[in-house]
Amino acid sequence: MLTKAPKGTKDILPQEIYQWHYIEDTIRRISKAYGYNEIRTPVFEHTELFERGVGDTTDIVQKEMYTFLDKGGRSITLKPEGTAGVARAYIEHKLYADPQPVKMFYLTPCYRYERPQAGRQREFHQFGIEVFGAPEASVDVEVIALAMTLFKELGIKELALKINSIGCPKCRPDYHEFLKKYLSDHLDELCSACKDRYEKNPLRVLDCKVEGCQPVIKGAPHMLDHLCQECSSHFDDVKKFLDAAGFEYIIDPMIVRGLDYYTKTVFEIISDSIGAQGTVCGGGRYDGLVEECGGPSIPGVGFGLGLERLLLVMQSQDIQIPKPTACDIYFATIGEKAREKAFQLAQGLREKGISSDMDHVGRSLKAQFKYANKLGARFVGTIGEEELIGGQLRLKEMETGEEESVAFDQIADYLSARRN
Repeated sequence: MLTKAPKGTKDILPQEIYQWHYIEDTIRRISKAYGYNEIRTPVFEHTELFERGVGDTTDIVQKEMYTFLDKGGRSITLKPEGTAGVARAYIEHKLYADPQPVKMFYLTPCYRYERPQAGRQREFHQFGIEVFGAPEASVDVEVIALAMTLFKELGIKELALKINSIGCPKCRPDYHEFLKKYLSDHLDELCSACKDRYEKNPLRVLDCKVEGCQPVIKGAPHMLDHLCQECSSHFDDVKKFLDAAGFEYIIDPMIVRGLDYYTKTVFEIISDSIGAQGTVCGGGRYDGLVEECGGPSIPGVGFGLGLERLLLVMQSQDIQIPKPTACDIYFATIGEKAREKAFQLAQGLREKGISSDMDHVGRSLKAQFKYANKLGARFVGTIGEEELIGGQLRLKEMETGEEESVAFDQIADYLSARRN
């Protein structure tokens, strides 16, 4: 057990971390272009935050949270998603007093106790966008546009954008009664979990993935037919701005999302590239979340997407992430004096931002060249007694095989020039 990672967790090894860096760098660049600033919140929060924010009728709260008592007897939960923690930070630091909207993004680990499967682990990493203080439908579409821009920038194709409106506290109660009346005639056809949802939150039934419940769900009445005027106008504006941005979309009345805090707009971005149709990004509006968590009445909207799932989609579409040069120059040496000189040169180059390496295990000269090749070094600089006397090393470009002599004090300038 000591040498095996816990079930549902995965090591990200040095030889693959460049893929994560590439995606994270792209996320940061695009988020900045849209005017979003990064926020970092604790990996654990008070359990009550998720019970109130995410909703105590959700599968996440009921079945999937990692909850424990700390040494002070307080109930603490590893965050299962990012939005509730950001809402808490928004309230605690009185960000509602700043000019609105406040536009934030995060890259964070999250934790859910569920059956591990492709692209879904018990510890996973989430990219999320949160906007607080903007009630207009234009920002709903802005967060969708940010996600679509990210996918385009990463080269991901064959995506479908699905949207819906699930109303607000004004119009949803009447729909709940209408939905319960329909479901009451089909209770015997529902799974045990849906029978429980029927009593506590009938909208959750529409989010069930159990095969036996699907015929009942497909025949259920749609929230879109029961929207109040405000929600209906908001949804019309969402469609208007999507049309203005040139995004194709599908209205899917079955999208309700898995969290209780959503109101009005909900959306999912779907990919067929990873076997069964899978959601790679989901989000929507949550105008009551800040108030539910103890703050003022502030509108909010955002999304979350899993980086593991994103990588899986890219791999399935054979999208090649550019691999960075591991090492600009590797010093191959003969003798102890040459090793000392190589160490000195490597340190000087590193201080100038040029990646350098050398032998630390006593390899032969031939083995050093072989290792440099495996390392992916662009150049190998050989230093022996002759080079020490002459004050220059023999530099070989590994890809072309070309060799030339370069003075020790000119190496940095030479490598910098060859970079450009």
